[in-house]
Amino acid sequence: MPKPAKLALEDGTVYEGHAFGAEGEVTGEVVFNTAMTGYQEILTDPSYRGQIVTMTYPEIGNYGVNSIDIEHESPSLSGFIVRSDSRIFSNYRAEGDLQSYLQKNNILGLTGIDTRALVRRIRTTGAMRGILSTSDLNDESLVNKAKASQGLVGRDIVREVMPTKAVAWDQKLDDWTETEVGKHERTNSGAHVVCMDFGMKWNIPRHFASRGNQVTIVPGDTSADEIMKKNPDGVFLSNGPGDPEPLEYAHHTIRELLGQVPVFGICLGHQLLSLACGAKTFKLKFGHRGVNQPVFDIQTNKVEITTQNHGFAVDEKSLPDCLEVTHRNLNDDTVAGVRHREHAAFGVQYHPEAASGPHDSHYLFERFEKQIAK
Repeated sequence: MPKPAKLALEDGTVYEGHAFGAEGEVTGEVVFNTAMTGYQEILTDPSYRGQIVTMTYPEIGNYGVNSIDIEHESPSLSGFIVRSDSRIFSNYRAEGDLQSYLQKNNILGLTGIDTRALVRRIRTTGAMRGILSTSDLNDESLVNKAKASQGLVGRDIVREVMPTKAVAWDQKLDDWTETEVGKHERTNSGAHVVCMDFGMKWNIPRHFASRGNQVTIVPGDTSADEIMKKNPDGVFLSNGPGDPEPLEYAHHTIRELLGQVPVFGICLGHQLLSLACGAKTFKLKFGHRGVNQPVFDIQTNKVEITTQNHGFAVDEKSLPDCLEVTHRNLNDDTVAGVRHREHAAFGVQYHPEAASGPHDSHYLFERFEKQIAK
């Protein structure tokens, strides 16, 4: 008999379903992702730290899990919500089922609720604090706990997911996939790319390594002096969780790096680059999370379909003169990319490494390498 479980939101809404995965009680910001596939990549994306993720696609788990499609060593999110968890999986790459994977990694799962109703509420009201529990099933108690839980604004969650020391990275895309992606990307440039890891998805350094780069990963709080001692040809600013404004150590480091070495930022890295240059950020109502977000490239007049996962964005009105907008999100016209007018530095508010997702934006890695080669 499935164990009952409940989700309560800070606005007093309660959803009752069944537990799958681990048991217990967790709090977090309740958000949704519109991807049809890629649930294992979502589970292991450190950018979801402090969040309870709802999948809009109804059937999740039907192709199982494996040791290949991971974006970090273990899941970082607080909880996982689906309409229906498939107890049968079928895929030649599968090594196990989703429920066992959640249990092994101590992730609470909730199934059997109307995820359409939940997503509509989030879209109407905005992302909210929530609590997922298999131990306390009292509605009033759960709502009070949700109201008392911490939000994301003003918190430095990056320190919970960043590495503790510098490491060399040599894993390539070809080591993990049968596709032609990695083969076409090899340029054998030999450039040394230092990645500042704020909670980085592993497919990003795989892309750099596949292009022939030497890759070193350093913690996100590494100083500019320490980074420059490694003689980088370029510095990459990774994705990561939460509010970018409290990360003043990163703002300071990036300001010192500008002009010394080319800089490329993705997602949180894009926000941090903008903040370092004097811009401001704001919290989106319910964020952008999915693999089908249309973005307009102002420089080429082309539209690319992108993978996105962020709850904050750069405030265009606050952009300093040294930054210009290069990309826009076509769903809400928010800033999706910026470029520094004086230094070799740019960032995008989406994931060109796209795991999972479309490959429209791979050109950004080539653009970075061209800046390094100058």
